[in-house]
Amino acid sequence: MMNDDKKIIRILEVCGTHTQAIVKSGIRYILPNYVKLLSGPGCPVCVTSESYIDMAMDLLSNEEVILATFGDMLKVKGTFYSLFEKKTKENVVILYSPEDAIVLAQKNPEKKVVFLAVGFETTAPIIATTIKNVQENGPDNLFFLSALKRMEPILRFILEDDRNKINGLICPGHVASVLGSDAFRFITEDFHLPAVVCGFEAEDIKKGVHLLLDQIDGKSPVSFANLYERCVRTTGNKLAKDYMEEVFYIEDGYWRGIGKVPNSALGLDKKYQNLDAKYKFGVKEKIIPKPSACQCGEIILGLKTPYECKQFAVSCTPENPLGPCMISSEGACSAHYKYGKVVF
Repeated sequence: MMNDDKKIIRILEVCGTHTQAIVKSGIRYILPNYVKLLSGPGCPVCVTSESYIDMAMDLLSNEEVILATFGDMLKVKGTFYSLFEKKTKENVVILYSPEDAIVLAQKNPEKKVVFLAVGFETTAPIIATTIKNVQENGPDNLFFLSALKRMEPILRFILEDDRNKINGLICPGHVASVLGSDAFRFITEDFHLPAVVCGFEAEDIKKGVHLLLDQIDGKSPVSFANLYERCVRTTGNKLAKDYMEEVFYIEDGYWRGIGKVPNSALGLDKKYQNLDAKYKFGVKEKIIPKPSACQCGEIILGLKTPYECKQFAVSCTPENPLGPCMISSEGACSAHYKYGKVVF
């Protein structure tokens, strides 16, 4: 590939699993220095806003409430505190599946269980089926606090940002398996950028990067390609999409380090309002500006790599994380710290 020293090629991967695979396999280090693989907003815990954690904290002030959550959420700070700092043996329970929340509620009929619904379109269908099941069969003491996010609006937000000079995208394979590869054609059609859907093995990713570099270098025309056909169909999983459409409605969402992004979140539809923790307990998102040394926002947007944060591997480590990108196993900082080449 011909390239002058002044031109940096920026390829954005938009999936936490891709971030892990790229750093762990060493792909980043076999590419020329002028090719930068950047990590986008593909870690659901990393993009969960402080205001959402604050709402969960408000729920904990109710002695009747048990919060049910995935483990990665425990150490993510709200404006001032994390769930870990307020957790007791009884008030916060770690689950591995939304369906486990049903069992938890059945075992604690005198309590009100609130499941913290966090994720993208990958986890939204199973959460939707759980909500539908609870609506039809109970228990009547289980509720849901949604922080579910949509991928297309945040990608448009990034690509429309003048600060970002993205040359190509590796689309999220897991989300594509639900929505279909066609859900990401807008990247090429609207922004004239090469984009690929690819799997998570090193060979999948190398093939995707090679295809993108050929197009960026002008060796082949800019196009969109689905290289993950063994798992991703053109139109996706119809049943999963039907469940999401029935249970959720599209609303504005708040993203950590970014702010409000229009039409980027999924809230419970009015038909399921009785199971919505916001409606049941009257909690609301309150945006409280608070200075932070953490640069997760810039990293999530692909403006910086973890190594460009002065706190990375110095004052911010997995034992003492300053932000969610170092907490979650899918976070860019966590992956780079664990697998990357870092000089301490």
